[in-house]
Amino acid sequence: MTSITPLADLRARIDSIDEQILQLINQRASCAIEVAKTKMAEGESGCFYRPDRESLVLRRVKALNQGPLADETAMRFFRELMSACLALEKPLDVAFLGPEGTFTQQATIKHFGHAVNAVPATTIAEIFNAVENEHCQFGVVPVENSTEGVVNHTLDRFVSSPLKICGEVELRVHHNLIGNAGSLEDIAEVFSHQQSLAQCRQWLDLHLPDAKRTAVNSNGEAARLAAGSKDKAAIAGKFAAELYGLSVIEGNIEDESNNTTRFIIIGRQISGSTGKDKTSLLVSTGNQPGALYRVLEPFAHHGIGMMHIESRPSRQGLWDYVFFIDIEGHAEDENVAAALKMLGARVSMLNILGSYPKAVL
Repeated sequence: MTSITPLADLRARIDSIDEQILQLINQRASCAIEVAKTKMAEGESGCFYRPDRESLVLRRVKALNQGPLADETAMRFFRELMSACLALEKPLDVAFLGPEGTFTQQATIKHFGHAVNAVPATTIAEIFNAVENEHCQFGVVPVENSTEGVVNHTLDRFVSSPLKICGEVELRVHHNLIGNAGSLEDIAEVFSHQQSLAQCRQWLDLHLPDAKRTAVNSNGEAARLAAGSKDKAAIAGKFAAELYGLSVIEGNIEDESNNTTRFIIIGRQISGSTGKDKTSLLVSTGNQPGALYRVLEPFAHHGIGMMHIESRPSRQGLWDYVFFIDIEGHAEDENVAAALKMLGARVSMLNILGSYPKAVL
């Protein structure tokens, strides 16, 4: 018969483990402070955040984890630990699409942890401006949704911006109808970002066909507007509902159950290779026969997978387009570098928007 350990002994063991964990956490924090001192002694005075280093740490945690904690839980814990340690070195200012309560804020916290100074902006352009003018070291902007496709405002801004893509975040998006209304029949108007309204179109057609749909800059702004009335509601996350004191009238109203939004981290930093990277490119070919084939052929020739391609008007001439392309690998990888050299000789403009680690959480 297996003996059962007394509860008091288990609690004493937990207390002892907690004491050891706390000591080790503070040892790690002390090392982080020493890292900052070493970097400054070597002449580095800018941002100490390294997306490639953090990605490698998280992947190592996942590889070492033997449970019973899930890999995602263990990685979230270490993300917050790294966030707190980085704040001891030099706190980060990160611009996000505000106000508070947006999915972009959730993506910011997921990627950087809670120890950063998250700065709300009213538009995507304002986020770019905040980083370009060095008011913030980084910005987080939505770039693609699995249901509605790319966010054109983000792509178009890269045509003229000097900023680089430093990382990416994938966020599983659950949309909720939130507000102060007692029932669906009481709702006369629904606020949300235009992408969220589109992602919930079928549900709204079925359950609120007569309600006015008003697009606003963000889901957080939608929640703020809905908080002032009983006949208005918002489509937003539960985080926004809690923040603005609203009830969840209906949960998970998105039309596609696997609805996911991809966000990118913008900044001035160049990320090193991690072995699991992607590279984003901006390419202009001019309007000529076979132009797209000439763009894609170097990737096939060097065995590089293409993950995404999108065309947008260049705004520099009638029917003149640029291509946004995501490929596998880092620009420093031998085969990628060779393909980019080959591509550069074929196009009128090639801008490497960034090589960065693939999302790990």
